[in-house]
Amino acid sequence: MNILDLSEQEINRRNSLEELRKLGINPYPAEEYPVNAYTSDIIANFKDDEPSCEVCIAGRLMGRRIMGKASFGELLDAQGRIQVYITRDDLCPGEDKELYNTVFKKLLDLGDYIGVKGTVFRTQTGEISVHAKELTLLAKSLKPLPVVKEKDGQTFDSFDDPEMRYRQRYIDLIVNPHVKTNFVKRSQILRSMRNFFDAHGYMEVETPILQSIPGGASARPFMTHHNSLNIELYLRIATELYLKRLVVGGFDGVYEIGKNFRNEGMDRTHNPEFTCMELYVAYKDYKWMMSFTEQLLEKICMDVNGTTEVQVGDNLISFKAPFRRIGILDAIKEKTGYDLYQKSEDEVRQVCKELGLEDIDETYGKGKMIDEIFGEFCEGQFIQPTFITDYPVEMSPLTKVHRDKPGLTERFELMVNGKELANAYSELNDPIDQYNRFVEQMKLADKGDDEAMVIDHDFMRALEYGMPPTSGIGIGIDRLAMFMTGQPTIQEVLLFPTMKPEVN
Repeated sequence: MNILDLSEQEINRRNSLEELRKLGINPYPAEEYPVNAYTSDIIANFKDDEPSCEVCIAGRLMGRRIMGKASFGELLDAQGRIQVYITRDDLCPGEDKELYNTVFKKLLDLGDYIGVKGTVFRTQTGEISVHAKELTLLAKSLKPLPVVKEKDGQTFDSFDDPEMRYRQRYIDLIVNPHVKTNFVKRSQILRSMRNFFDAHGYMEVETPILQSIPGGASARPFMTHHNSLNIELYLRIATELYLKRLVVGGFDGVYEIGKNFRNEGMDRTHNPEFTCMELYVAYKDYKWMMSFTEQLLEKICMDVNGTTEVQVGDNLISFKAPFRRIGILDAIKEKTGYDLYQKSEDEVRQVCKELGLEDIDETYGKGKMIDEIFGEFCEGQFIQPTFITDYPVEMSPLTKVHRDKPGLTERFELMVNGKELANAYSELNDPIDQYNRFVEQMKLADKGDDEAMVIDHDFMRALEYGMPPTSGIGIGIDRLAMFMTGQPTIQEVLLFPTMKPEVN
């Protein structure tokens, strides 16, 4: 690195690095450091009436107050912060005081990783602290951290620019402690979900990410080229068709939690790379899946937050079962006054014009137009968890026709806080009907719909061997994490959201 590109603090830290090496101190030692305690555990378990316990802790040096022969430091580890009390004579019991006078006071910097061995005690001001008997440098920090200060309840010099936070998440996690909580909760969500499925006897599996046909959803895929096979491949947009193959193969309950990729727009609730859970259970239908989903989400909310309610912006969301159920056409009629049941494509197009949806063109089929109407006038109105049910056939190419309502299908989407969280079907297992649905999708592609599905002939072959009655669901893990942590944007629950390359 060119020294002209370095700040004064960075130059000083590099000089300290060299001084440490001259003193025979390796700034990046390879040996294991025997950590046996974490800050939060030390504070939670300390008792004044018990003898001081010996601990060995490690973390970043985040604060330092030097007062002659005694000093206080603040150490940050994976669980929190704790004060460290350091005296020259305890740290350097012999005649050589260099470790305290030179290393600690002059050559260490905020952000350096240190290890501390000592005893736990309570100071005269009542703060639980560690009295250091040994101090070891574990890693030298060459860049200064942002110094976030709090005074009288106000925060100064905060690291809060969204682009900087998402691009340099490692700094965000260090100086904004609440951010780490979001990702701890995200991990708890996944653990709770897996435990729930495993308790029901469903098996977690893995299916291909690189696929020769992008199937299972209506979306624009990412494409890549495989050099050895000399073929075009796609990053998967869904796991659905492979999981259904496994049901054909004899698994009664399978699920997958993994990445999907859609080459579409980005906003506060969409990222082109996202995590989705899909579950398929044989001999069930979409009515069973609604009840199962209520139980799942209620359990997750309790496991993560200790309550069935969570604050999301101005809205208090309750995941207490049961959830409201309403048909999509009933919802459109309720919000717009138009009854679209069994209306033709031309009639729906006329309704779009009357509602002022100017972007609708000839490439839009009936299903996509109904989806646009619902998205514009209805979706954002459903704040509490609501099952939107019974979608038109044109919107649901992989779904069984409704047993009682001609022209509709046995499908639901779960809306929470005005956004889709889950999508589920009574899965279509009639291979002839499925083939005809694919043909209709290809007609939409010919009209210019670049999100229309293509025929997956191997999946069709699998269906022809027979798939039992099955219900399936997909849940967006990123949006679920948004709701369970009360975050307003998807970027807050993705450790590394997609961003434009940084320009130096």
